[in-house]
Amino acid sequence: MAGDPIEGDVLVLVAAKASVGPQRLPELVDSVATDLESRREAYAREYERAYERDGRTAYFVEDGHWETIRERLELGTREIDAVRRSHEEQLTRDGRKLDRTDEFETALEIRDCVVFG
Repeated sequence: MAGDPIEGDVLVLVAAKASVGPQRLPELVDSVATDLESRREAYAREYERAYERDGRTAYFVEDGHWETIRERLELGTREIDAVRRSHEEQLTRDGRKLDRTDEFETALEIRDCVVFG
């Protein structure tokens, strides 16, 4: 299985705001991570790497990228939205640690992100 791309605290925070139950969100994140892991090399070639830190690598992807993932994995809109929020929250949390908060928040206004564990 892929490494956990999202910290437990992030999952708790996102689950509190999402329309997906707190017990379901980790399963969704893991399922999507497994799918994404099989495409890691393509992400490295095709997308801008935002950072690599503590076993995580994040990429900026085109706006709407999560819709493609939703369709491929046959997930509901609420499910993929919760996973997308988890990846964004992880990126912004790591951005604070890297002192790159403004840069990441600006990027997320026009792009999505994907975080690998």
